[in-house]
Amino acid sequence: MSEKLFLITDEVISIQEVVDKVVHPNAGAINTFIGTVRELTKGKKTIYLKYDAYVSMAEKKLAQIGDEIQERWPNALVAITHRIGRLDITDIAVVIAVSTPHRADSYDASRYAIERIKEIVPIWKKEHWEDGEEWMGDQLEKTPYPTGKPEEEHL
Repeated sequence: MSEKLFLITDEVISIQEVVDKVVHPNAGAINTFIGTVRELTKGKKTIYLKYDAYVSMAEKKLAQIGDEIQERWPNALVAITHRIGRLDITDIAVVIAVSTPHRADSYDASRYAIERIKEIVPIWKKEHWEDGEEWMGDQLEKTPYPTGKPEEEHL
């Protein structure tokens, strides 16, 4: 795996590799958020998901989130890896690792990171259910992508 702090990959994510990127002698806390594929969403049974992304833009947006976190929590170190491609139930989709001198900042910065990922990073998914499939659009599911990718105005 690359040593990039902000990475989009089609490979299985190693939690430890993401955590290792933020280990620092001044860190008193490392918070790790692990997003996984769940089986049930609003009563529908998911078989698997397919994530896609505008990779170069997505990595820039992940780095932007890292910059935003360092502005808010100046001693934080952040690494984020998001997986694309087919993911089965319980597979890891995203790992966020944040180290800070104190635990409260680590929790807050980690929560901030996942919420910002949902807001600004061009990653989208196709849900495959028992009885059909659908491109879900942006990660907040507010803007549909019926063609399977965002239109120019959504990037």
